[in-house]
Amino acid sequence: MAGRNDETLKDLTLLGNQNTKYLFEYSPQVLEAIDNLHPTRDYFIKFNCPEFTSLCPMTNQPDFATIYISYIPDKKIVESKSLKLYLFSFRNHGDFHEDCVNIIMNDLIELLDPRYIEVWGKFTPRGGLSIDPYCNYGKPGTKFERMAENRLMNHDLYPEKVDNR
Repeated sequence: MAGRNDETLKDLTLLGNQNTKYLFEYSPQVLEAIDNLHPTRDYFIKFNCPEFTSLCPMTNQPDFATIYISYIPDKKIVESKSLKLYLFSFRNHGDFHEDCVNIIMNDLIELLDPRYIEVWGKFTPRGGLSIDPYCNYGKPGTKFERMAENRLMNHDLYPEKVDNR
C-alpha cells in the first residue's frame, strides 16, 4: 500500500480541524485511532511530551513532567493530535504522578490493544525530590507479555540518553 486515502482517514475528526477545542478536564474520549497499515511487522512508535502538567490532588499545585510513551501496535495506532489534546486534558486533573502514568497507559491499552506499551513520567523535582514512575504491559499469551516482565525487571530508570534535565 502506497499511502492512506479518504476511506482510511474517515474516522479522524481532529487532524486538520481549525476549530480545535482544548479540554481542561481529563478527557479520554478525545483519543482517536486509525488502522495500522503494517500489522505483520513489530515496530515501536514513540512519543515524548515535554510539557505535561497535572495537579497535585492534595495541594492543587501544578506538577510538570516529560511523558514518554512507547508502544508496539497491533491493529490500531493513535492519531498524534488526539494524543496531544488528551495529554493536555490532564492540565486540571488532580492525581499523583504514579496514577497519571497508569491512567495514560490504561486508556491507550483500551483504545489500541497494543502488543506492547510502556509509559514513563519524568516529573520535575519539587522540594528536592523527583518521581519517575514507569509502567508497561505486554499482550497476554504473547512474546510481548514476557518482554514486559523482562523489561520491568531490568528497567534502567536513569539512562543518560533520555534524561533531559
